[in-house]
Amino acid sequence: MLNTTRRAALSLLSAAALALTQGPALAAPAAAQAASADRWQIPVHVKTLANGLTVVVSPDASSPTVGVSVVYKVGMRLEPRNRTGFAHLFEHLMFQGTPKAPKGVFDTVITSGGGNNNGSTRPDFTNYIETAPSSALESILWLEADRMTTLDFNPTTLKNQQDVVKEEIRVNVQNQPYGGFMWLDISALAFDKWENAHDGYGSFVDLENANLDDVRAFHRDFYGPNNAVLSIAGDVTPAQGFALAEKYFGKIAARPAPKPTDFSEGLNTAERRLTQPDKLAQVPAIAAAWKLPSRGSAEQAPFAVLGQLLAGGEASRLYQGLVKGRQLALNLDSLYGLTSIWEYDGPSLFTVFALYKPNTTADALLAGMDEEIARIVKDGVTDTELKHLKTALLASWYNDLEMYLRRADRLAKLQALWGDAQVVNKIPAWIEAVSSADVQRVAATYLTKANRSVIDRKPAAMLAAPAAAPAAAASKP
Repeated sequence: MLNTTRRAALSLLSAAALALTQGPALAAPAAAQAASADRWQIPVHVKTLANGLTVVVSPDASSPTVGVSVVYKVGMRLEPRNRTGFAHLFEHLMFQGTPKAPKGVFDTVITSGGGNNNGSTRPDFTNYIETAPSSALESILWLEADRMTTLDFNPTTLKNQQDVVKEEIRVNVQNQPYGGFMWLDISALAFDKWENAHDGYGSFVDLENANLDDVRAFHRDFYGPNNAVLSIAGDVTPAQGFALAEKYFGKIAARPAPKPTDFSEGLNTAERRLTQPDKLAQVPAIAAAWKLPSRGSAEQAPFAVLGQLLAGGEASRLYQGLVKGRQLALNLDSLYGLTSIWEYDGPSLFTVFALYKPNTTADALLAGMDEEIARIVKDGVTDTELKHLKTALLASWYNDLEMYLRRADRLAKLQALWGDAQVVNKIPAWIEAVSSADVQRVAATYLTKANRSVIDRKPAAMLAAPAAAPAAAASKP
């Protein structure tokens, strides 16, 4: 359900999009000014408890439901060496019960009341999310506080979840065409430091070597309240949210977290190339990746617009140029590592992924990309196209915040990564302020051949050595 402010803001965005599809109009600048003046401001209230837990509350009484997110500031970048995949393994263990709430209780309590829950691991954070009727809020907070306090550490559960994660790797990587090479292997190629380059899914050897002492230490070091953000969005007031956070989390003692190593990296200075065989692929594929601007830099919003321009759907330059126009690629998509353009806190990548026709080459595809990028650097973006791009980005941003679960999760991530959940209300203005010159500058700086890493993933049969010619028959005497 939309409240009046949101309905007005989204209506203006829709009107602007309609005007753009009908061509330039004198009223468009006025519409943009009106949209800026009536931009939806997400209510954000923040408080830090004595034990270091940061609590974010975003009240919205238009539905009797809530979204809850707990984000821990630990992910694949901080997992121990020789324990690749451990952050992800630990995410699974968080659902396996505690001494007070044995295995199954967490899911049963939430789903029996009509709610749902999930979790995910990314390079810079691990998040746990729930949505339910607002009457279930206290139960959810009790459950989250309980597993923040301790887990049921036992060898049976550990072995079971080690097997579960290994099966995920088999299903999602080893037995899938392309196997996630566009986010797993490309990182190993593009980055130099172990924290950024290693396989966050994990090797079987590392996963099997994880023991109960590792699990206990990981929970102790990274799952304390002072290393977490709790976010609640929906049918709750700030006073209620802060009081409940204090009631359920306030007595959990702070625990010192290890200081992270320096995993910063500059832009690459020479192109990196790799060709890989794929036993399951039917057609070749390419992943081309460029290192991104650092989080919080002045180049981040212009790159968001540039990414939309290049690969943001079927209207994008690369899709129209390489799939529709030259018909070199069969499809085309893009990704920002495992997160989004706004949700990373260390080196990350903008990756373009495409399947391409066997009768062309990766070099031809890259040449086509370079032509489109050079055109942007030389000519920039027209006013009409720039408005299209901003409208698409803003509509996506606001629509994603409509659902309480996503809003709570986004606010928790912004607070954890940026140290400021109010960034949620700053990003739209940053997007609106991007100029054609900004897009040109960012394209020229980051989308260079020297900063590019490329994997050409070919069906194994295409890389097999050609069969030897049959030996010439011996001549008769």
